[in-house]
Amino acid sequence: MRYMLLVHHDEKTFGERSEAERTAMIHESVWLANQLYAKGQYVGAAPLHPTRESKCVQVRDGQASVTDGPFVETREQIGGYFLVEVENVEEAIAIAKQIPGARIGTVEIRPVTSVSGLPEE
Repeated sequence: MRYMLLVHHDEKTFGERSEAERTAMIHESVWLANQLYAKGQYVGAAPLHPTRESKCVQVRDGQASVTDGPFVETREQIGGYFLVEVENVEEAIAIAKQIPGARIGTVEIRPVTSVSGLPEE
């Protein structure tokens, strides 16, 4: 079963952390990704750019609207993700507990729906 582990945190407070702390968290995430890869559980992972760099697209009645930034104002934003292949949700939870972002925010665990006809890796 595949699970998307969405790492939520407050961009403002994350940006206020020292460069050394942010870099250490990235290195820890890379280490975790390599550990998951070695176990055959790694599908993908990446940090995301800040929401100020995002675009939102909506199509209503055939008309597209493109706006800057997140559509919904929230205290926490998605800062990155891990996509893992594991046996069950308990294994996904165990991985989520190791993600550095869980110490400063929240890791949301969501099962990924398998859809036939999509390209394979």
